Amino acid sequence: MLSINNLSYFIGGRALYENASLHIKPKDKIGLVGLNGTGKSTLLKIINGDYQPSSGEIQKAKDCTIGFLNQDLLSYQSEDSILDVALEAFKDTLKLQEEIDAVLKLMETDYSDDVINRLAKLQDQFEANEGYTIKAKAEEVLEGIGFNTKDLQRPLKTFSGGWRMRVMLAKLLLEKPSLLMLDEPTNHLDLPSIQWVENYLKTYEGAVIVVSHDQDFLDNCIESTVEVSHGSLTLYSGNYSFYKEEKKERMEIQQNAYENQQQMIKQTEKFIERFRAKATKSNQVQSRVKALDRLDRVNEVVDDNISVNFKFKFSQKSGRELVSLENVSKSYGDLVILKNSTARIERGDKIALIGANGKGKSTLLRIVDGTEPIEGKREHGFNVIKSFYAQHQLEALNVNNEILQEMGQAGSKKTEQELRGVLGCFLFSNDDVFKKIKVLSGGEKSRVALAKTLISEANFLLLDEPTNHLDMQSVNILIQALEQYEGTFITVSHDRHFIKGVANKIWYIENHEIKEYLGTYQEYVDWKEKQEATSLPKQVKVDAPKVEPKKREVSSPESNLLKKELKKKEQELEKIEIEISKLEAMKLALEAEMAKPEVYSDIEKLEKLNQEYTNLKSREASQNKDWEYLVEAIEDLQEQVS
Repeated sequence: MLSINNLSYFIGGRALYENASLHIKPKDKIGLVGLNGTGKSTLLKIINGDYQPSSGEIQKAKDCTIGFLNQDLLSYQSEDSILDVALEAFKDTLKLQEEIDAVLKLMETDYSDDVINRLAKLQDQFEANEGYTIKAKAEEVLEGIGFNTKDLQRPLKTFSGGWRMRVMLAKLLLEKPSLLMLDEPTNHLDLPSIQWVENYLKTYEGAVIVVSHDQDFLDNCIESTVEVSHGSLTLYSGNYSFYKEEKKERMEIQQNAYENQQQMIKQTEKFIERFRAKATKSNQVQSRVKALDRLDRVNEVVDDNISVNFKFKFSQKSGRELVSLENVSKSYGDLVILKNSTARIERGDKIALIGANGKGKSTLLRIVDGTEPIEGKREHGFNVIKSFYAQHQLEALNVNNEILQEMGQAGSKKTEQELRGVLGCFLFSNDDVFKKIKVLSGGEKSRVALAKTLISEANFLLLDEPTNHLDMQSVNILIQALEQYEGTFITVSHDRHFIKGVANKIWYIENHEIKEYLGTYQEYVDWKEKQEATSLPKQVKVDAPKVEPKKREVSSPESNLLKKELKKKEQELEKIEIEISKLEAMKLALEAEMAKPEVYSDIEKLEKLNQEYTNLKSREASQNKDWEYLVEAIEDLQEQVS
């Protein structure tokens, strides 16, 4: 259907592609992957005819039509309703409708056989084009990607860029080109819409090429993967997960071949050096020199997967409960977000807040943060230090600062070497750290803002769509960092690979209430599927499936005594946590004092401080034992009371 033959494309003196080839067959479902800057979006623009190759050619069949969704469409504006814009996909059929309307108008005065025959012919053609169903098809696709029925008549210009992009996606899907090219289609979609598009693409009759950082999306809708790397296009005959495994095997084979070849080269060079001056060996030496010149060199493997060791540092440990929401209600006029909803966030929770756009996820995040006015009770726990990451953090970066300078203003008190280490984890190495913020791409700015958030010494992170603008490598780095994070966080995200990697609890808003699933995202999906299959009533709070022992019945007077005891134990626990925090602070102060040169040289003073330090450690160990005992006692009491 379409062939790319010996394609080369240069930007300045740099070869983005060099003699690259790829053949696309009808019904191929291809994922185009590679690091940022390797030329994935550029290739789509070359195929579309927006850019001309430096050399090589692209051949396509005469009946091959191309549809291209790219970020440039964000600026498209129109006075027409979004339904009318989507219906532009059927321009030939709409033209027939106009001709039919004109003939019907003519028939008010002209009943001749020619006019009647013309009308019949147009109507037959209109029916053959399924003209009577195009409106229903357009409505189905628009609603599938997240629009409400009442919004379909709103002008396109009244929607934000992300929603306008959805309309352009709907139009492309309705056009059904022979080759559909999608550049980051999930960037502006919520989770239900992403899943709808996945199902649509699985049965799409034409060929599809997708560029996406969403690994689960690729796994669910592609059948082969093409990697863009070192100016070449390498085909893998499977989805993204297959590609990762296959690439790993190929890299091992390549590395072995490289090492074997290097050993052979070394031995050959030794032979040449040893016998170069001997006339009797001159023919053999020359033969080996020529063999080395002709040798097709195997490249050493460069592993793009980065493992990071991110050291988090808290100045204070939070109390057991970080946020408590009781009977919280939130509305914007007639739009109800929450109604008498209750939820709690405890230390160690790693919560993914999921669901469709418009349900109030970002609003709930601000409610948890304490910056959104509410009706009801909201309390933040002891020693909670928050750090909030959202897209506006990108605009908050000082564009005139260098990256290293901007990181230094995060208030972490880290040394330049430590900051360089953090930036290295986020793919800024060597002189990259001196780049001005204003010259960075959206993805690079996101990485800087995320790095600032993570070094803030906060023990509670609030992350609103942290994977937006990040490529796969950066998403994996963020997952690794959050896996090593010992604090608490809540994140809004539509990236399932990210959620699977970091969350131990799932929150979602349903019927204006915060619902909670105590388990991983995959466990939540499995539970949800069972719920839908059996039509069981949804629970406000469910735990990961397990068999619970029967609880003994507790009488009302006994229950009241248990509740009083529980409250007493919780108060004792709070006091101990405060005492532990004080002891930790005193230890830090003593360590700083003992490190001073004048103290270190004063043996008598140093021994005295050492004794104090030992006593503090002993008190802290005792308090920690009491803390563990109280936690277990409280959990037992909670089970008896519930």
